[in-house]
Amino acid sequence: MEYLLLIYKDESKDLSPNDPCYGEILQEYLALTEDARQKGVLLGANPLQSISTATTVRVRNQKTETTDGPFAETKEQLAGYYLLDCADLDEAISYAARIPAARTGSIEIRPIMHLPTS
Repeated sequence: MEYLLLIYKDESKDLSPNDPCYGEILQEYLALTEDARQKGVLLGANPLQSISTATTVRVRNQKTETTDGPFAETKEQLAGYYLLDCADLDEAISYAARIPAARTGSIEIRPIMHLPTS
């Protein structure tokens, strides 16, 4: 089953690339990604740019409105994702627990809903 692992964290607490721990955490992400790839469960994964680059779109009364920034003010922001094809939720949880951001933020796991094709 396909699962989207949504990575939420407080980007104001992001480490600088000059921080000694930055390289260690990056290596954890790379190792997790490579492990998922080798096991054939990785369908996609990407970090997202800062929330300062976000644009929110709403359509009201057939008029498109755009706003700079994320939809809501929150302590944690969507920072990236993994799309995995896991045997079950337990396997998805085991990958989510290995994501470094889980130690300071949270990982939301959502099963992918497949729509019928015509």
